[in-house]
Amino acid sequence: MKQLIYIFAFVFSTITLAQNEVLFEQANSLYNDGNYSEAIKKYDAILKSGKHSAELYFNLGNSHYKLNHVAPSIYYYEKALQLAPNDKEIINNIAFARNMTIDAIDTIPEVGFSKWIKNITNTFSFETWAKICVVLMLLFVILFLIYYFTYSTGKKRLTFVGSITTLTLSCLALVFAFHKYNLTKNDKPAIVFTQESKVKSEPNLRSTEAFTLHEGTKVQVLDTVNNWRKIKLADGKIGWISSEDIKLLNNF
Repeated sequence: MKQLIYIFAFVFSTITLAQNEVLFEQANSLYNDGNYSEAIKKYDAILKSGKHSAELYFNLGNSHYKLNHVAPSIYYYEKALQLAPNDKEIINNIAFARNMTIDAIDTIPEVGFSKWIKNITNTFSFETWAKICVVLMLLFVILFLIYYFTYSTGKKRLTFVGSITTLTLSCLALVFAFHKYNLTKNDKPAIVFTQESKVKSEPNLRSTEAFTLHEGTKVQVLDTVNNWRKIKLADGKIGWISSEDIKLLNNF
């Protein structure tokens, strides 16, 4: 019975993949013909099947940009950038899309020790830091065993220094791994999708208006209360916005 399930799953995934390839080619053809609305429908159909890729999001961003859809174009470019952060074409196009936004928000630059730590942490993913930690720990064990069983004074001295060094580096890698995990866990970016949104000082309609945001602005979600989300801007401003007014970028 299980074998039949696996066979059906394989056949279904193969058919879905083939259909997605056909849809992607059709969407690209529609885009090249200037029929951006129909191209978007085809790309969306691929997304609904569970297929995600930087190229798909990039093409969706391009289609919405051609139609002057500010929020969707930035949203899909941001999604593409999450999957391909070093892609120059995506970086270039998202810069053009951001020029369509109304809100001019200054970014507070990080300086000093915190910036240095964050830059090192972001060098690798959590999984890579964890692997580095394990490899260094294995090296420590090997060097310590050599130190313990060798009788040569020179080798003992060398392996002792090496084992202490690898143990220290392993602990540092572990610290960076957990720091990277926390950064990723707390990173909840979102894009404002309504043309104009009133950001409140508290999570209710009766509270005073803190500031106004417009479509396409990127925010960081800090907390959620009922249908309200606490957001933070790049310039440090904090307020509460309706959950319906923004769309989270980390939802794949």
